[in-house]
Amino acid sequence: MAVRRDARDPPREARPRRRSARRVLVRRLLPLLVAALVLYGVAPAVLEVFGAYDRLKDVDAWWWVAVLVTSAAGIGCMCALQRLALNRAPWPAVLSSELAGAAFSKVVPGGSAAASALQARMLAQAGFAPAAIGTGLTAGALLLLGALAGLPLLALPALLFGKRIPGGLLEVAAVGLAVFAILCAVGTALLVNHRVVLVFARVIALAGRALRRESDERRLRERLLEERTRLRRSLGRSWPQAVASASGRWIFDFLCLYAALLAVDARPPLYVALLAYSGAQLLGQIPLTPGGLGIVEAGLTGTLALAGVPAAPAALATLTYRLASYWLPLPAGLAAWLWHRRRYGPRSA
Repeated sequence: MAVRRDARDPPREARPRRRSARRVLVRRLLPLLVAALVLYGVAPAVLEVFGAYDRLKDVDAWWWVAVLVTSAAGIGCMCALQRLALNRAPWPAVLSSELAGAAFSKVVPGGSAAASALQARMLAQAGFAPAAIGTGLTAGALLLLGALAGLPLLALPALLFGKRIPGGLLEVAAVGLAVFAILCAVGTALLVNHRVVLVFARVIALAGRALRRESDERRLRERLLEERTRLRRSLGRSWPQAVASASGRWIFDFLCLYAALLAVDARPPLYVALLAYSGAQLLGQIPLTPGGLGIVEAGLTGTLALAGVPAAPAALATLTYRLASYWLPLPAGLAAWLWHRRRYGPRSA
């Protein structure tokens, strides 16, 4: 006997589409909800930083020059690293895609992943092979994270010479060194050990199946080994330059912050300010808010307080630093995206 179906019931083939649409909606709304909760939690620190807006006029013009030049130098090092990771790609495509991707990462939750997707698409429009793009962007990101995690090493001589480091910052340095050691071990194993690459491919394939995305494990292994060989060949001669560029990206960014501190007559010891900066930036790498918005402000004011900087100068220095490193790159990224689109065309990649 045929089962009578209510006319209001959706067709069976429409039900999976509805469930899929709900999952997509949840995946899009969840990051926004997490970002809103985090921003609510750090709102007092953010309001304190932005409350220093009226005092920006107290920052001397020459200090603004120092802040902007050091920030631009850090961005230049980042672009140089990406160019090396992409096997010495042409500068125009690297510059425009990096500036646009960096700006995009500052306005969307989970910005680093979204920025990588945008940059990959822009590079593909410029004629780069997708496999080379994936390997290059991943290598650049790992080098950057490793350089950031190893930044507290620069404060080690001060500790060896008996300089006093506040307890909270000492713990930050220990976490950073632990992350640095793990990244070095994993990166070295992936570059030199064949079996580790095979295990890595197996993990990616299992994750794909868990997400209901079928992947050919054998083909994935072959691609990973091929791209690892290509990466070792392309970075083999340029490895020192790549490490120097990754380190320079963070060192110049730190000097941008230190110039902002000097501009407001806050003069913490260089090694203490370095540890404060490292701690705040490591917190900012957690993809909870776009570009670490709120997290970096709260982290910097908190760690600078541990470094002995009073609250008012710390807020003004943080605002000056974030204007140069967060807000000013946004219009530059938009201009770079428009230029890239005009030069390479809006064709699908």
